[in-house]
Amino acid sequence: MRRSLVVVSATAAFFLGCFTNHAYADRQPRMRDALSHLESALADLRAANSDKGGHRVKAINLTEQAIASVRDGIQFDNRH
Repeated sequence: MRRSLVVVSATAAFFLGCFTNHAYADRQPRMRDALSHLESALADLRAANSDKGGHRVKAINLTEQAIASVRDGIQFDNRH
């Protein structure tokens, strides 16, 4: 009886551990995709020539703020 309880407990712990790792690995895929797209957009904005009447610089600043907000959101969700 005791041995079967140990086996059942170990099996349950294994499957719960796999589920937890899988759930953590799949956390926030859309936020991570958005972060990747924002970082790509920021690189494109920085590579563009500078004559845009100040709009390029404003877009760079707003994109940097968006990146920071997405990172903050990811960190918040990871803690809660």
